[in-house]
Amino acid sequence: MTQLSPLDFRSDTVTQPDETMRLAMSSAEVADDVLDHDPTMRRLEDRVAELLGVDAALWVPSGSMGNLIALTVHLRPGDRFLAPRGAHVLDNELGTAAWIAGGMPHPLECDAGPGRASPDAVRAAAGTSGPYYAMRTTLLCLENTHNAAGGAVTQPDEHALLVSAARETGLRVHLDGARLWNAAVALGLPPAALAVGVDTVQVCLSKGLGAPVGSVVAGTTTFVAEARRVRKMLGGGVRQGGVLAAAGLVGLDRIDDLAQDHVNARALARGLAELGWQVDEPETNIVLAGVPDLEVTLTGLRHLGVFAGPMAGKVRFVLHRDVNADDVAEALRRIGSAS
Repeated sequence: MTQLSPLDFRSDTVTQPDETMRLAMSSAEVADDVLDHDPTMRRLEDRVAELLGVDAALWVPSGSMGNLIALTVHLRPGDRFLAPRGAHVLDNELGTAAWIAGGMPHPLECDAGPGRASPDAVRAAAGTSGPYYAMRTTLLCLENTHNAAGGAVTQPDEHALLVSAARETGLRVHLDGARLWNAAVALGLPPAALAVGVDTVQVCLSKGLGAPVGSVVAGTTTFVAEARRVRKMLGGGVRQGGVLAAAGLVGLDRIDDLAQDHVNARALARGLAELGWQVDEPETNIVLAGVPDLEVTLTGLRHLGVFAGPMAGKVRFVLHRDVNADDVAEALRRIGSAS
């Protein structure tokens, strides 16, 4: 029996650095980023800060660490923070928001659409002053795009209303923008337009942009100075980090390429729907498909050489730069032949 070539839709983190990215990494100017400041790392951080419209930025090994650093800086032990139900910081980061940052998570129902809570929900959950033993809510965490909602996008006007509701109730705001680049491309807006008013924001370099390692957490100069201390505490300081930062700089040159991932996602969603799958039209690069039996379906896909993963009780297909339109067509052909 002929072995089928694998088609990997598990995540946009499975990409391989291409020749251009590897060359940039091999020739990067480097220094000890813990003792001094690696020059290539500095260039990356300055560029991301400019793209996000904030004062400063800090490279971190992962998006989860970036989120944890922000929460550690924002929260005091026992503080409650709000986030839309299904947010990555609630469900996919091993509980470090509570375990290490000391925050008490409170999920908000997504009453304004997929992955989106309403400003009224924020105001209601933030509450008002109560007795001294009442929970103190101090932070709102947003996510754009929302992973578990199928890469759902928050529009800038919705974002502004949520930030306004947070300010009215005395909350700081952290934005988990692991796929903020996808949201910006989908809306045809600069990334900074989707981070207006937040205190901190995390963006990922190793998802759709194709870098092998790294995210960036950003905000004020004061925040970044403290974030650097927390990064070191968590073991995230690196030495000649320019080797990794160089890959991130190449990735930032390719933000516009994400539009093709969105096109491919829509093509996959349409093809699955034509085969009888329960699929919503994707806004970005994530396709969620409802199936009767999740594990049976994932096993069946693996036998076809089509690799996907579970998310929110559905099958998740993630489009990325290492799968193209022909790969989408081939995946649909295999799935159709087994129907």
